[in-house]
Amino acid sequence: MTELALLGISGSLRAASTNTKLVHQAARHFGTAQFMLADLHLPLFDQDIQDGPGIPPEVQLLADQIAFADAVVISTPEYNKAISGVLKNALDWVSRTEGNPWRDKPVAVMSSAAGRAGGERSQWVLRLCLNPFRPHVLPGPEMHLAGPTREFTEDGELPNELYQKVLKELMKELRSEALRRKP
Repeated sequence: MTELALLGISGSLRAASTNTKLVHQAARHFGTAQFMLADLHLPLFDQDIQDGPGIPPEVQLLADQIAFADAVVISTPEYNKAISGVLKNALDWVSRTEGNPWRDKPVAVMSSAAGRAGGERSQWVLRLCLNPFRPHVLPGPEMHLAGPTREFTEDGELPNELYQKVLKELMKELRSEALRRKP
């Protein structure tokens, strides 16, 4: 069986982030793969940095990870009805690197948010932000984790059967798409 590379991106920097926990759950359901978790501790985008010293090494690393991955799973929080500034900053920076690492990349989007819709609006915004890069964003199933602090166990497991079912199906779709596109 072909080993795939899966990149997980969490739009939250918080140590106890439920979006990061959700990315780890997704990776387990993706199946055998080389898993990488992106680090979004990046400087704020500033054209003067790009024009001066150039693309920061940590930004280039993220772009290289996206390019290397056979598939990407992104989990976004919802801050004021949109994606986090951290995630938007990462997308803006990567758009300034050479080439387009997102082009035709299979991408699954999910969200974990305190509100009852589980980040539905942030997923919509994320899809809009990804659109110019022309990845292959899966249309679903949609994974919106509402009230996530009640859903995860202390060891980071997500026991809710409904959420598990959706997550398994989403990761099965992502894996199938990655295998279909792998040379």
